Amino acid sequence: QVQLVESGGGLVQAGSSLRLSCTASGRTFSTYTMGWFRQAPGKEREFVAAISSTGRRTYYADSVKGRFTISRNDTKNMAYLQMNSLRPEDTAAYYCAGNPGTLYRDSYYFRSYEYPYWGQGTQVTVSS
Repeated sequence: QVQLVESGGGLVQAGSSLRLSCTASGRTFSTYTMGWFRQAPGKEREFVAAISSTGRRTYYADSVKGRFTISRNDTKNMAYLQMNSLRPEDTAAYYCAGNPGTLYRDSYYFRSYEYPYWGQGTQVTVSS
């Protein structure tokens, strides 16, 4: 079992950048598929980005494609979400999520229920 802790959220102006970090406990982080999801007040949780266990495949929501980059560092047991050109509509609680194995269909990466492990979230607020 892995525990996930997010950090790096904050209050920024539109157009700014933030990097979110997800620190994972456990010795098998390198086998985990990692994802980032977000939830704005009054809205459902939505997919943001995901990265395969090997790091070779990445997936993004259309709304963040070209602005956000997901990455991982298995030597540090960490996953990251670099967010550039932030917009007010990016305001949400951001959650790191993990699946201990490989997802064999591209569509699985986008589904929140494919990730059994979740962090507590970090708030990102973008002012206009």
